Amino acid sequence: MSDNDETSSIRLDRHLVRALAHPMRNRIVGLLRIHGPQTATTLAGRLGVNTGATSYHLRQLAEAGLVVEDHGRGNARDRWWQAAHQSTEFDSSELLDQEPELALGFLHGVGQTYAENIFSYIDAMQTMPADWRDASLLADYAFQLRPDQLAAMMREVLAVLDKYRAADLRAPLPEGAEQVSVQIQAFPRETR
Repeated sequence: MSDNDETSSIRLDRHLVRALAHPMRNRIVGLLRIHGPQTATTLAGRLGVNTGATSYHLRQLAEAGLVVEDHGRGNARDRWWQAAHQSTEFDSSELLDQEPELALGFLHGVGQTYAENIFSYIDAMQTMPADWRDASLLADYAFQLRPDQLAAMMREVLAVLDKYRAADLRAPLPEGAEQVSVQIQAFPRETR
């Protein structure tokens, strides 16, 4: 893998969505992107599952080209894996048109991961330093918008996020910095 590949983005098609349909595979790719190369054993510990499960899912992800073996580490007994791409893009409308059940399963897994991230934050709040608690936000805003207005708002929000985005999440943290997760969900609410 070239240096350019590890920081690139991959656009999901129905074949790649099939590989990511299991929520654990999404989590594995995310952990490899954030923490860098890891073994199946390390991933199993982080995920609270057995090594056989992570090994199986890593093989499925490797077949799809979403993870690759890190040949610079490990030995014949101890294989290290890394994410093949630093980010993922997908068009949910396109995926829903091509394979609705598969797309919904994938999107449910993404939503589950987002929910787990929020619950982990809530569980950690009590022992978190006050400055991090004060800087963090859990909020819900309601708007009355047309689709074009929502799209414009999201472009503006994404431009702000891009301003602060790290080129490589595995790089050493600047002094006083922590990795921060910003999750965005913007969708029409039922008005009944």
